[in-house]
Amino acid sequence: MITDNLGYFEIGIYRPKHWENVGTLWRSAWQLGAAGIFTIGGGKAKHQITDVLRVDKRIPLRCYDDFDVFLAARPQGAQLVGVEMGGEPLKSFVHPVRAVYLLGSEVDGLPREVLSKCQHVVEIESVNYASFNVAVSGSLVMYHRLINKKP
Repeated sequence: MITDNLGYFEIGIYRPKHWENVGTLWRSAWQLGAAGIFTIGGGKAKHQITDVLRVDKRIPLRCYDDFDVFLAARPQGAQLVGVEMGGEPLKSFVHPVRAVYLLGSEVDGLPREVLSKCQHVVEIESVNYASFNVAVSGSLVMYHRLINKKP
């Protein structure tokens, strides 16, 4: 889906550990206007039977075997935005019109070799501890994109 004001974006998780987080991110992605979601590594998709909105029928989930396969399939012209501690604070980030957001796994985050391929790296500010659940992180980034869209 390309929403006039939102531009084009997708979101995904690098080597997810828990498929429940993929399901939660999938629903948030649909709710917040993403064109699709993806995983890199981590095996094949598992159906999320608890999703009453059946977002699996609304936006696609693609599973890439590794980072190089993902890079080759990345939408042309879309900037890769890593979400990782130590990046630019999300509150001041200006989202690209065409973006692919990449979150690290629940345990390991994004490795340096992946971060080096990102055009941007953002972090989500917090009050107590800098680490959020991966599905929550992705939802916050997409919500920030939504509320900061150009008129």
